Amino acid sequence: MSRKRFVGKGVVVTGGASGIGKATAERFLEEGAKVAIVDLSRKNGEATVKEFEKKGYHPVLLIGDVTNAKDVKRMVKEARTRFGSIDVVFNNAGILVEGTIEKVSEEDWDRIMSVNVKGPFLMSKEIIPIMLKQKKGVIVNNASCSGLVGDRNAIAYNTSKGAVVLMTKCLALDYCTENIRVNCVCPGEIDTPMFRQEAKARNMPVEKYRKQLCEYHPIGRLGEPVEVANAVLFLASDEASFITGTAFSVDGGYTCQ
Repeated sequence: MSRKRFVGKGVVVTGGASGIGKATAERFLEEGAKVAIVDLSRKNGEATVKEFEKKGYHPVLLIGDVTNAKDVKRMVKEARTRFGSIDVVFNNAGILVEGTIEKVSEEDWDRIMSVNVKGPFLMSKEIIPIMLKQKKGVIVNNASCSGLVGDRNAIAYNTSKGAVVLMTKCLALDYCTENIRVNCVCPGEIDTPMFRQEAKARNMPVEKYRKQLCEYHPIGRLGEPVEVANAVLFLASDEASFITGTAFSVDGGYTCQ
């Protein structure tokens, strides 16, 4: 068995009840961390906690909205009270809205910017003062390969993820001398509920859509949530102690084309 890298560390994972967030929360638990799963859905959150408890893990479930400053403040306070410290935050919660600029409504634009950009902003704003007092900490944001290159029919999503990449770099510069590292992962297409949502939005069978997307990735397949989770754990670990401000692609070669 490999060495556990996060024994006793306090970790917060937003959007932790499904997909990449769930896989990442489980990997942190496997490596000894105390994990707070932040999610908007109580149903999904409780189901995930029950699943983890059957495996012998005991995460904390925090239900709240990452776009609401009061909710974020409450959840961060509870996590710090439970754990004593907050050593790692994975800002993962995100949503997808597709469409060209003609088709995306103002309401959809505001919603995706609120979840995908304001969410990491509020969480980081609340967490960084704690990390400054601790004199250490790591933030990993979930951006996307769509934050690095353009895509058709995705102006709102790509714009939001591009903002996350630049937010990451700015935070990294502002706090690199305070022993706080900030990086982001940029996944390609990952086999998650969001992938299935995309297929449904296109009125395509899931397997037909999967085949199409596999052709876009030079590696020839979709990624698995745990493959992104492993990248997050590396960036959060001491093994990445000289890495900050990077946009770490986990995309099967998509952005090298």
